[in-house]
Amino acid sequence: MKRKTSTWLLAAFFLTTVSLAEAQPAKKIPLVGFLVPGSHSSYSARIEAFQQSLRDLGYIEGKNINIEYRYAEGKFDRVPDLAAEMARLKVDVIVTGDTPAIQAVKKTTSTIPIVMGNVADAVAAGLVSSLARPGGNITGLTTLAPELDGKRLELVKEMLPKGARVAFFWDPGITAMKIRFNEVQAAARALEITLQSLEVRNPKDLESAFEAATRERPGAFMMPNTIVLAYGKQIVDFAAKNRLPLIYDTREFIDDGGLMSYGPSFPDLWRRAASYVDKILKGAKPADLPVEQPMKFDLVINLKMAKQIGLTVPPNVLARADRVIR
Repeated sequence: MKRKTSTWLLAAFFLTTVSLAEAQPAKKIPLVGFLVPGSHSSYSARIEAFQQSLRDLGYIEGKNINIEYRYAEGKFDRVPDLAAEMARLKVDVIVTGDTPAIQAVKKTTSTIPIVMGNVADAVAAGLVSSLARPGGNITGLTTLAPELDGKRLELVKEMLPKGARVAFFWDPGITAMKIRFNEVQAAARALEITLQSLEVRNPKDLESAFEAATRERPGAFMMPNTIVLAYGKQIVDFAAKNRLPLIYDTREFIDDGGLMSYGPSFPDLWRRAASYVDKILKGAKPADLPVEQPMKFDLVINLKMAKQIGLTVPPNVLARADRVIR
């Protein structure tokens, strides 16, 4: 009798345990929103670095993490709608980059954590209170873009004939670009470089900018990544036609026709962005995660392009290059 009772109790315990286990809700798989203002191809290196970093942290897409990707294809006016779509999907965190896009996402939500893959100056753009204590729902990586333009101008001055002017494409309607243009102006004055302002708010302004460049004949073009994403193809074609060197912020675009790029390694920044996602998914608040600065910088020289436009790159500049395209 005792054996039957024990057997019955054991069976009842087993059935109860199985029923409780089945009643437990399945663990929710976190959903990450990945929203960028460019195309997949223009962000491919950053995407691969981000995905690989997630894998290194133990995340496998479709198994213990899901990611919704959205691309604005260089049309910044699409970002608010894409951000609103992310909010409707109730993602656990949004990963995005470039100041105008981050600002648009910030306006969409004050509750969903936002991780910046790259931003020129997060404090000046009003995205965070400070780098050490961001506050709010935003954190991530800053590129120190305004501070790097002086270094780019120094390198350009070493390569161009004495007295050559440098043209800067920018959009005065974007606050972050106003800040950056002021920095570029200050650096140009200190280096005694004549800076030509080429304002581009829309495609029509681009034609006017080209006309102004044709009249003034600058020795080189400089432009933020935001302009590259929106008008890069047209500017590259114009520069090639007029044998003018293009100076980029990052190495990702130099193969399309640039002479030089100098700036932080964007793939490295987006690799580090994955660690922010990991911390947030584990319970950390963006307000408590300090915004980090670049740790790796790349100088890339395109000698092939230099030969095409008849420009000689000084040996001392080549010696400093991290990569030379021949």
